[in-house]
Amino acid sequence: MKARVPKGAGNNAQNMNQMIRQAQKMQDQITDLQDEIEARDFTATAGGGAVELVMSGKKIIKSLTIKPEVVNADDIEMLQDLIISAVNEAVTQIETTTEDEMSKITGGVSLPGLF
Repeated sequence: MKARVPKGAGNNAQNMNQMIRQAQKMQDQITDLQDEIEARDFTATAGGGAVELVMSGKKIIKSLTIKPEVVNADDIEMLQDLIISAVNEAVTQIETTTEDEMSKITGGVSLPGLF
């Protein structure tokens, strides 16, 4: 009696190689996107523009502009809150941009540890 090999069973190595090539291509795209995002600047404001912050995609503050009218020695807490708000907004922008653009590459599949 002859054993029958299922149709396409001999293509497993070929399919595996194709999957590896696709995974490598996706990894290259992710690396390129991470580099691109790290090179971008993200601007956030708080207090109607009283505080403006520019942060790189690496989450490094590049500049902080504070309008003189919000500097009040009697209300330092307000200024601190505005700065914190601007920093948090910039970080949120970076994270949202990263997640949105990564999902375009990964097809919406979450890949823990990549971003």
